[in-house]
Amino acid sequence: MVNILGISCSPRRRGNTEILIGEALAGAREAGAETELLTLHDKDIRPCDGCFTCTKTGECKIDDDMQSIYDKLLAADGIIFGTPVYFWSASAQAKILLDRALALRYPHLRLANKVGGIIAIAERTGLMNTAMLLYTYFARNHMLASDEVCALAAEKGEVRQDKYAMKASWELGGLVVALARTGFQYPQEYNTPLYTRVNRKYGIKFGAVMPSAE
Repeated sequence: MVNILGISCSPRRRGNTEILIGEALAGAREAGAETELLTLHDKDIRPCDGCFTCTKTGECKIDDDMQSIYDKLLAADGIIFGTPVYFWSASAQAKILLDRALALRYPHLRLANKVGGIIAIAERTGLMNTAMLLYTYFARNHMLASDEVCALAAEKGEVRQDKYAMKASWELGGLVVALARTGFQYPQEYNTPLYTRVNRKYGIKFGAVMPSAE
């Protein structure tokens, strides 16, 4: 059974983001998946403090609601991220989640081969900036990107008037399920980031300054 996790990264309860995530999860269920909605408005997730303990242990030392979210991310076959656009990018809640998920890159890329979907809602601008942030996140974690839904709305519940976004979100859920069912796997060599591979193989750390040519 395919498991799809929908994450509403909005600070508003039952707002536009949650509405479209709900549509996507309904589409995923129609496609035969088990689904779960995760909302961040009611979670205590503190910012990453840059200690980098997770790079050595694979675990984040901050004891808050993110600890249970790690398990949900790992258990999912597909993850649909939904966020409102704030100042031309993702919400603070979305960014904190991505920052704290750094722990899942160690000791290897533990989100690799999972399918990612994107839902972004803006009043007018910033949609593609937000989508590209998440596409980059998928690429850096060796996840599979399915597609994005970009919606226009401002007032709470207004997104229901965006008929395209409502239908597209439903279809996105089914597409994430279909891609998850393909069972795609990156080769074993892709289990670690390229900078880690170079460090282990050649002893050169990312950002190392090359000697100047004489």
